[in-house]
Amino acid sequence: MTKAIMLQGTGSDVGKTMLVAGLCRLAANRGIAVRPFKPQNMSNNAAVSDDGGEIGRAQWLQAMAARIPSSVHMNPVLLKPQSENGSQIVVQGKVWGQAKGRDYQRLKPQLLGHVLESFATVSEGADLVIVEGAGSPSEINLRAGDIANMGFATRAGVPVVLVGDIDRGGVIASLVGTHGILPPDDRAMITGYIINKFRGDISLFDDGIDAVGRFTGWPCFGVVPWLKAASRLPAEDSVALERLVRGEAKALKIAVPVLSRIANFDDLDPLKAEPDVELQFVRAGERLPADAQLIVLPGSKSTIADLADLRAEGWDDDIAAHVRRGGRVIGICGGYQMLGRTVHDPHGIEGTSVETTGLGLLDVETVMQPEKTVRNSSAMSVEYGESLSGYQIHLGTTQGRDCSRPFAIVDGSPDGATSTDGRVTGTYLHGAFGSDAFRARLLASFGLSGERRNYRAGVEQALDDVAAELESRLDKEWLSRLLG
Repeated sequence: MTKAIMLQGTGSDVGKTMLVAGLCRLAANRGIAVRPFKPQNMSNNAAVSDDGGEIGRAQWLQAMAARIPSSVHMNPVLLKPQSENGSQIVVQGKVWGQAKGRDYQRLKPQLLGHVLESFATVSEGADLVIVEGAGSPSEINLRAGDIANMGFATRAGVPVVLVGDIDRGGVIASLVGTHGILPPDDRAMITGYIINKFRGDISLFDDGIDAVGRFTGWPCFGVVPWLKAASRLPAEDSVALERLVRGEAKALKIAVPVLSRIANFDDLDPLKAEPDVELQFVRAGERLPADAQLIVLPGSKSTIADLADLRAEGWDDDIAAHVRRGGRVIGICGGYQMLGRTVHDPHGIEGTSVETTGLGLLDVETVMQPEKTVRNSSAMSVEYGESLSGYQIHLGTTQGRDCSRPFAIVDGSPDGATSTDGRVTGTYLHGAFGSDAFRARLLASFGLSGERRNYRAGVEQALDDVAAELESRLDKEWLSRLLG
């Protein structure tokens, strides 16, 4: 049988994603055929896998860390929160249905078969599968029918390592409390634990390790410091945006309104990595900065609901004033749809609103359609003549006069629209900023040097740095047993 290990957390956002990615890269660098797997993910940060379906962006990154193509089977169940209709359920890369929270709990037993099937598929030909849990196994109110944590681990026979986040405080209580609250069969699956996000002198936690051992009997497999290299990697979901602090002023300020249902905001990571760019995420209750030269409207899982929120924040007035001052706007996917005159939803896909007025900055209209477009794409920038690579995940079609000035030629067809003055642009293509030549030309249009930097190489180096840090911090005997 293929060896497997599962990382579960004492809570959400304890750093499981980065630990799995780092372990995948460490194993791959040792020549081990390693695969990532997450039975159930909840995130609007999605990617198009190499076999053509939707998966969580985190599992796409973990496949990259493992130096293998990504697959829909690495994340067989993806929940994408939306507005009035609860969450969209994506199973093995395709839309399976939608459900609100309580209804989904009743559906989970139907999904376990798909999860186990995908786990078997991922395990084929692998030396090691590293599984990531979701949330925490201590949420025993969700244990019945669970497919994300202990429900999967016990059914698939995968041993568990518990991850505790010391940065948020109370890590000893979190570990001991998890031990105390789990039923015996679940508790027996846990082989030990890892302390994550430690700052300062690690030896100061020696007494903490002794305390956890006395209460639980679990060994500590390592104390991992705050991984600086992780900040150079795409974040799993919008929780990461809540922790961002405002950086220093730089030559180019780009403002990004943080919408309630923001999706695929890792589109902006290549811009954030540029040394002369100040990427300012603007949260609810704040104004869009008047000194920004560019506003980017990111993707959204619910265009109509986020349009309403955008207006409630007064950001529509801020954007209009920005354009009047000569500023530029780029909308991606849902952000592109918002820039048009009207968004029609005749099938009620996003809720009860049949039609809503857009920002009117592009002469286009969008009609939501039941069929979702999901594909990786090759493209060419119309303005700069530079090649682009990216992906599309969207509902709806957009047409109008400004589509005669497309953003790009995508898979041989025009995509997007541009205003007559060239200052407002929209596209359905995610990932365009990751194309180094295009990004350099775009920044040069704002007066920056236009130096071409290899963003992908930076991500690869960050993964190697995370792997090296884990190798130096995790218990050598445990790593030897895991990796051989």
